[in-house]
Order: sequence, then structure tokens, then C-alpha cells
Amino acid sequence: MVWKKEGSTSDSSNMEDPSLDSGLARLQELGYKQELKRDLSVISNFAFSFSIISVLTGITTLYNTGLTYGGPVSAIYGWFIAGLFTMCVGLSMAEICSAYPTSGGLYYWSAKLAGKNWAPFASYLTGWFNIVGQWAVTTSVDFSLAQLLQVIILLSTGGTNGGGYLASKYIVICFHGGILLLHALLNSLPVTWLSLFGQIAAGWNVVGVFVLMILVPTVATQRASAEFVFTYFNTDNDKGIHSKPYIFLLGLLMSQYTLTGYDASAHMSEETRSADMNGPIGIISAIGISIVVGWGYLLGITFAVTNIPDLLNTNNDAGGYAIAQVFYQAFKSRYGSGVGGIICLGVVAVAIFFCGMSSVTSNSRMVYAFSRDGAMPGSSLWHKVNKQEVPINAVWLSAFISFCMALTSLKSLVAFQAMVSIATIGLYIAYALPIILRVTLARKSFCPGPFNLGRFGILVGWIAVLWVATITVLFSLPVEYPVTKDTLNYTPVAVGGVFILTVSGWILSARHWFKGPISNIGI
Repeated sequence: MVWKKEGSTSDSSNMEDPSLDSGLARLQELGYKQELKRDLSVISNFAFSFSIISVLTGITTLYNTGLTYGGPVSAIYGWFIAGLFTMCVGLSMAEICSAYPTSGGLYYWSAKLAGKNWAPFASYLTGWFNIVGQWAVTTSVDFSLAQLLQVIILLSTGGTNGGGYLASKYIVICFHGGILLLHALLNSLPVTWLSLFGQIAAGWNVVGVFVLMILVPTVATQRASAEFVFTYFNTDNDKGIHSKPYIFLLGLLMSQYTLTGYDASAHMSEETRSADMNGPIGIISAIGISIVVGWGYLLGITFAVTNIPDLLNTNNDAGGYAIAQVFYQAFKSRYGSGVGGIICLGVVAVAIFFCGMSSVTSNSRMVYAFSRDGAMPGSSLWHKVNKQEVPINAVWLSAFISFCMALTSLKSLVAFQAMVSIATIGLYIAYALPIILRVTLARKSFCPGPFNLGRFGILVGWIAVLWVATITVLFSLPVEYPVTKDTLNYTPVAVGGVFILTVSGWILSARHWFKGPISNIGI
């Protein structure tokens, strides 16, 4: 049978035979026509998730948190704990992705697994947690790049103690806006270009990690001992927290924040060849390789740490930005100049830039799929694709909303952190919702795809659900005592706000018109 692809302007894809691609055949079985260009290989699919996880981004951004709460022990061992449970979440998601390889990803999975009566609500709730979480990820990634650029400028002009230039919060937000603009422009290119950039990003992250983990401790004239790296537990913080178990658990935030974003492989499935197999492979391989290279990066950098209080001191050359101070100090101690350290920060900055670019790609595909099913205000506008088969309006909407979320930093960093907290907890709640449905309501009815966990699917699913429940509670706990309006952890407020707004929107309006994912074949 010959299948005609409607609305395509690409000669090579005007006619599609679903027997030639299992992902395309499955997509049409699920009720969707092919609108995006299916041109990504398994390597390209992996590259998008791997570059969003980006160990250079997450670890660099939150290394201060790791040093503050537990130090080397929390970072080195906490990384493996978070990695192990994250792999359970990823395996469960990969199994479901194999059965339902669509750009909608999580919200579509929830609809199929919840059963007829609960499908619309489950889909709506999952979708909004997923999409808001993704916007928060883009916001936090690009804002962290803007802050890193601020530190690079500070060090390049002499550092804090040398009268260096410290950009104001308004300059930082302008950096953030400029970065988002570049990411929107890049994401307006055909997916073949994005595939190339994604593969470059993956290579940059791997090579960058190995270069930095070897170069920085080698250059440093003073290095930490193996005893310090593997056994030192830092309880010396100014947060009023002295319980070692509590400190260790809070230190897990660095690792868990880093290991997010791998749902990108699912959102790119309608552009991936044989997505019912390659999508799951993308998810699992991105997590697994990130665990390995991330631990190597942590290990190498921590061997260059000699004095934790000095690294966290806001009066040091890097203004308290721990990894920047490590890099700068290592080269300055050896050569009398920190230029080499600034160049190393440039390597990290490029990795963060690629991470933000891939994050916008994933965001836009989620917006495209969610609006295709009529779940967003102005849905008819957001799911349009251009002549290059790119959801162009969804790209620019994602960039705009991420910029608006970052504007809260002008009010206070506390308000901004509330937004960013959704990037970890909100996103993981979206990850867990379809898994919960898989191991409960759909326990017997779930029909696995070519990738499946067999009889271990239920066990791994429950482990994943319990881990998400654990980190949801854990990262909602106070991170500083006494608790005041300036030290309050606003994570439960932010996540609870998303939940209340979503449920209210459902009760007051969406339940009357949103029926869950709808077929667009023949439209």
C-alpha cells in the first residue's frame, strides 16, 4: 500500500510506505499523519537527549550546591545514587515510548494508559506539567549561561579583587534574551541542521568532559588527596543544617537536576527513523553515558578542590562561582595568569549553549503535539509547520515564554528559583504520571512495543514511581534555617501552583472540550 503524506513540500517524503519504517507505521496506527520530516538516526535522537542532560551544564551550574551540602562525598556517591534511580525512570519511559512513539510523548502515553474515562484528565494534567517543566528547563539553562558569561567577563577584567566588571541583573537578563533569540533562530532551521548541531553538541560534551577532567587537576599546583575526594563530608555550611543524612540528601539536588531532559528522545520520535526502537535507545543511552562521563567530570574537578570555604566565598575572584574559581585558580597558580581557566569556562559555555538549543527543540515539539490535540489556547496557531516541516510558531512561543519566566529574576532570585524548581520536580512528576498508570490501571492491558522490560517492567516502574515521590518531598524541604521569606524553599509553592492552575483549568473549562489526543488522519 502507498501512503500519501499530506502538506509536505519535500520531494523525498511526498510518498511514504509505512512498511519501510516501523515508527511511521505505528504513528499512523495511533491515528496521526506524518507532518514532520522523519530524518533523524538513532545517534541524532540520542544526541538531543544527551545534549539536554549535558553534564557540563548541570554539574557546573549546581556545583556550589554539591560542595555546600556534603561536599565530595555527596557529589561523588550521590551522583551514582541519583543515576541508578534515574535509569529506572528512563527504562520505564523507554518501554512506554516504544509502544507509543509520538511527539506528544508523556501526555499521549497517559491518555492511552489511563483508560477511556480518565484519559482526557490524565493527558491534560501530564501535558501541562511536562510543557511547563520544559519551559522551566530552557529558562534555567539559558539563564545559567547568561550568569556564566557574567563570570567570564568578571574574570577577564581582573576578577572581584582586581576591580573586574560585574554585570547588573539587567545586563544578565539581556544576555538571556539574546541567547534565547539565537536558539529560536537555530531552531527555525530544517531538522537536518538541528541533527548536525545535536551530534556536534554530544561530541562537544564528551570531549569537553575528558579534556577538563584531565587538564584542570593536572595544571593545578595543589591537588586534593584521594582521601579528601572519596571520604570528606562537608558539614561546614552557613545554612543552619547539621544533620548529616539531611545534608547528604540535599546534596543530591545537583545530580538530579543534571539528569533531566531525556524525554527529548520521545518528543523527537516523529522525526526519528524506526522510532519505536530508536526512541527508547536514545533515552537509555543518554542517561547511561551521562552517568559515566558525569562521574568522570565530578572526579576530575573535585581533585582540584583544596579549600571549600574559599571556593564558596563571594569575595573570591569568581564572585563565589565555585567551578569558575577552580579553573581560574588552577591556571593562575601554575602560570601566574588565569586565562587558561577562562578558556576552560568557554568550553563549558559552548556546552550550555548547545544544551539550551536542544531544550528549545524539545519544547517546540511538545507544544506542536499538545496543540495538535487542541490542549493549548490558540492551538491552531501553535501546531502549524512551515515549508521546511518545522513547527516554527511553537519554536518562537517556547523562546518567548522562557524569557518571560526569567523576568522573575529582576524581582528577586527567590522568585526566580521558584520558577526554576519546576525544571526538576515538575518535569519528574510528568515523567512519573504515565509510569504510575502503566503499573496500575494499565498493568494487564498494556501492549509493549519492540523494546520492553518483560516481567521486570512492573518492578522497575514501581521503583521509578517511588523515587519520584521521594525527590518530590525531599526537594520541597527547607534548605536553610531559620526559615524566613528570604530562605523559604518555594518549590512546593511553584509546583503546587502549577497543579492548582491545571486542575482549576480542567474543572472550569477544559473538561467540556478537551477529549484527549485526537486523530488528524484525513484532516
